[in-house]
Amino acid sequence: MKRIGIAIGGFTVGMAMLSWPGAALAQVPASAIDSLFSKFVTVHDPGCAVLVIKEGRPIFRKGYGVADLRTLQKIGPETNFRLASVSKQFTAMAVMLLVHDGKLRYEDHLTDVFPDFPAYGNTITVRQLLNHTSGLIDYEDIMAKQYAGIPDDKIPQIADAGVLDLLKHETRTSFVPGTRWAYSNSGYVVLAMVVEKRSGMRFGDFLRRRIFIPLGMTNTVAYEKGRNEVAHRAYGHTRAAAGWRETDQSSTSATLGDGGVYTSLEDLAKWDAALAGSKLLTAKEMDPAFTPATAVNGVALHDPDGNVAPLYGFGWFLNPYRGHRRYAHEGETVGFRTAIQRYPDDHLTIVVLSNRAGADAPALADHVADLYFVKH
Repeated sequence: MKRIGIAIGGFTVGMAMLSWPGAALAQVPASAIDSLFSKFVTVHDPGCAVLVIKEGRPIFRKGYGVADLRTLQKIGPETNFRLASVSKQFTAMAVMLLVHDGKLRYEDHLTDVFPDFPAYGNTITVRQLLNHTSGLIDYEDIMAKQYAGIPDDKIPQIADAGVLDLLKHETRTSFVPGTRWAYSNSGYVVLAMVVEKRSGMRFGDFLRRRIFIPLGMTNTVAYEKGRNEVAHRAYGHTRAAAGWRETDQSSTSATLGDGGVYTSLEDLAKWDAALAGSKLLTAKEMDPAFTPATAVNGVALHDPDGNVAPLYGFGWFLNPYRGHRRYAHEGETVGFRTAIQRYPDDHLTIVVLSNRAGADAPALADHVADLYFVKH
């Protein structure tokens, strides 16, 4: 799974053309959204699915292109895409539910959960894993050294437990926990193992029993080859010189905590409604997820290169877009690009899921938002 960065939206149109948070949104015809995705309208290419929720009601749900080039099955609202890093919000919710249950605390250290973890885990808290301030070494960097020169398709897939084992062989963090911000797939894989340890059940089963089933997300699954199947599955693709090539799995595609959830527009509408209606946790319990991390001394965080870090809570980027408060995340893995953007003050949610590499799902979601924010 590739590292994810998120752009902080800048003002790219004149102020007179912008709406303001909480103001009435523009009325957008379906044809205007269709025009943004016109290049995906084909019966022979992978494509994408788009969802717009306004005032709690899905007002636009549509698929473009095909889910599988072998069958040419069209993409629809029921098509399940690999979310990649958009999965992190489900991992964060699982952790928050365990805190609600009294089985875990945000200030618990790694060594509290895993007594056999190396001494450097004494300084890493669950909260720091959630907001990417732990400093854990990236497991993909460890694997790159371990399998240097070996093609990815020849490298055995690693699962969450395997990542935890790799990190147990490290002796340090990349920076003092809590003093910097660095996007960490390692942290969210470890969080999946924390959920397993404190709940006493497999991570995927916890997600299913505590999140997916209660919310009616019946086709959403943390995919584990040989243990479950993905209904209405979209397969990932990458364009090559000779045409599209299926690129659905990589050496890191078996990890769950950082990106292993498959879901559809239909089920994400239910997820959005649950977040808006506090169906799993109270609004107060959800506050930490939407509160930007700060350094241990309370100042703004920077990344290891000294750049100002993006605002990040628990599984959500929190930087505003064109002055509108926004909770967002994007995902990128072999053959898939995904994005979810929630504008709580505007009661607007936009989802773009794509099964082709090269599709800029976050930018496409931005363009959809612009349609609603720009005054006509």
